[in-house]
Amino acid sequence: MEDNRKRPTRRKFIRQTIFTGAGLVFVSSLASTLSQAKDSKKMARIFITGSSDGLGLLAAKVLLEQGHQVVLHARNTKRKADTLKKVQGAEAVLIGDLSSLEETKALAGEVNKLGTFDAVIHNAGVYQAPAEQIFSVNVLAPYILTCLIQKPQRLIYLTSDMHLQGRPKLEYFKSDIQQINYSDSKLHVLMLCKAVARKWKNVYSNSVNPGWVPTKMGGVNAPDDLQKGYETQVWLATSNEEQAKVSGHYFYHQKVGRSNSDADNVSLQEKFMALCREITGVAFPQ
Repeated sequence: MEDNRKRPTRRKFIRQTIFTGAGLVFVSSLASTLSQAKDSKKMARIFITGSSDGLGLLAAKVLLEQGHQVVLHARNTKRKADTLKKVQGAEAVLIGDLSSLEETKALAGEVNKLGTFDAVIHNAGVYQAPAEQIFSVNVLAPYILTCLIQKPQRLIYLTSDMHLQGRPKLEYFKSDIQQINYSDSKLHVLMLCKAVARKWKNVYSNSVNPGWVPTKMGGVNAPDDLQKGYETQVWLATSNEEQAKVSGHYFYHQKVGRSNSDADNVSLQEKFMALCREITGVAFPQ
């Protein structure tokens, strides 16, 4: 479920499309991503939020093809049923509406019942939605899940190049959420990623800009390469390449990109984390 918009580029469009029901399933060669499994002697166990469709679902399929254990997440029982029809071999599909603080906390509990994970991919996000939902799903949910799920070895947060236009707007967290837009929320995701990287030295915490890709959220005319949109999160979750074993970085197509300098401001990070703690009642574990 990518959440991004960017200007058109000259990158190729996905060449093969298959229409299934009301949605579009894009099929492209997975040779490069599948070959990464050969670099790793140890299969990983991975939890992916927002993995009932879009980039999360595509990443899950590749990870399963590589032989990894994958636990998926859907918003409700209907989406869970639909997901089970699309994916074979997943360990489980957990349910939780990330717009609800209580359901998000309960989801973390269900994840922990399954044991520890090598990687958690915070893929879920909303774009065209009310400000309250954008704030809850894009900002508070990844904070809560990061705090409550047993610490994995790797954390991957999906952000967007639209975060470059975002502003912290921390003064509105408790007074006027309507002032916080999608771009702001994606800056907050990056602030969270970098704060976690700074606080948890034994965890690889990175963010991914998937590009504007042709999924349900991105639209069929989105110009970026769909495969490149999900292969970076797969790579960060499993690869033993030195370039992937880093922390606190913002990636676009497996390369470190330019990010909003506000995300590196430690004072802003601390204020952000303190406000999330106050709003959710969940403290970040040291």
